[in-house]
Amino acid sequence: MNRKMLFRLVNDLVMTVLMLIAMAYYITGNMIHEVVGVVVLVLFIVHNLLNRRWYKAILKGKHNVRRILQIGINLLFLVTMVLMMMSAVLISSDLFPFIPINNDMVLRQIHVQTAYWGFIIMAVHIGFSWVMIINSVRRMTGITSTSCIRTIGLRFLAVFIVAYGVHSSFEEDMGYKLFIYSPFGWFNDDSTIRFLINHLSIMGIYICGTHYALKFIQRQEQRAVQKI
Repeated sequence: MNRKMLFRLVNDLVMTVLMLIAMAYYITGNMIHEVVGVVVLVLFIVHNLLNRRWYKAILKGKHNVRRILQIGINLLFLVTMVLMMMSAVLISSDLFPFIPINNDMVLRQIHVQTAYWGFIIMAVHIGFSWVMIINSVRRMTGITSTSCIRTIGLRFLAVFIVAYGVHSSFEEDMGYKLFIYSPFGWFNDDSTIRFLINHLSIMGIYICGTHYALKFIQRQEQRAVQKI
């Protein structure tokens, strides 16, 4: 693996972990939340700069179902992150207190809603790149051969993560967080470890779902080509 690819993976991994930490507002407190948010903003900018060629190629080449969906998700993720970061700066009370905002209830709601939706969209975004991530990990670890036992084990693990993720979704009230008005966010008495495990498993639902949905779409397209 070349250094540029390794840097991309590390940047994206750190950004993902920090986004999870930023969501744990009632565990970290406001100051840490804002500092982590600024770091996430920097890493997100770096992520987009490293992938700037993707934006130039949006209108080029063949647009099959997978690519259209990927473009839509990526642009939606970009808009969500921009709204979340802009609202964060405007309602900041520790790092940017000098910005005068008289009534910040609407901005707080935008920030909270885009944070939770951004979390889901981020997981779908990762799902689109899951094959590339797995292949990169294989190259890093030197795994080149296939193994039926390893494949079965990983699939059982994926099923367990998704099942626990569904349980965690109800436990964390994700439906309410995504759709119900709450300008101050949602209080949760989870421990730090439990919070991370629950939210990682919720991410697993959308990563696995996206990955296998794309596999299904690819098979359908291949069958359609064979029939021609």
